[in-house]
Amino acid sequence: MSASVSSSATSHPIEISVLVPVMNEAGNITPLVDEICTAFKGRRFEIIYIDDASTDDTAAELSDLLKTVPQLRVLRHEIRSGQSAALWSGLWQARGVLIGVLDGDGQNVPADFPAIEAALQDLGDTPGMVAGIRQRRNDSPSRLLASRAAKWIRASLLADTHPDSGCGIKMLPRSLFIQLPFFNHMHRFMPSLYGAMADALLGCQLSIGHARLARQNIVSWIG
Repeated sequence: MSASVSSSATSHPIEISVLVPVMNEAGNITPLVDEICTAFKGRRFEIIYIDDASTDDTAAELSDLLKTVPQLRVLRHEIRSGQSAALWSGLWQARGVLIGVLDGDGQNVPADFPAIEAALQDLGDTPGMVAGIRQRRNDSPSRLLASRAAKWIRASLLADTHPDSGCGIKMLPRSLFIQLPFFNHMHRFMPSLYGAMADALLGCQLSIGHARLARQNIVSWIG
């Protein structure tokens, strides 16, 4: 797995890195980047988009944004590697103390990040991860069924009690994220993996609104 890197680099220390893995999300990117910038206005942050070998205009849209959004960095997989691999590539390039994770299809609401960060900070010195809990889901019946099946597996085999482990919006310290084991589909099990670590607990469950539809593209991302 390899990734090429494009960057609007900054020399200032980074507080938060937001990782956004995408595959064929042209048209969804610019609005989401705008919302992330609004959510973290006045903060030292970076946005890392990881393009998992898209075949649409994703690369061109990201290239254009690099000219106008100094916080944006772009990684590209030349060979499609899956969402977990995309997150892993972004994590090792990230410079922030905290890592925010966000799906790239527009369903997650970046405006929820400040509340998520506040919940994480409320933990004080206790290591923790805050993962979103969707109130309403706009997925297809097949995706909802698959989600319920995955939830049952996580609860049965991994003792995962988080009510919505599959929710794409999360925040945790980078120093702890890099301790999680990497494997294909690991992004679906982050609360389980995190809660199982001897020195790290799932510190807080945060209910967030999750009502809007993905703007244009519903991508079946295998991997």
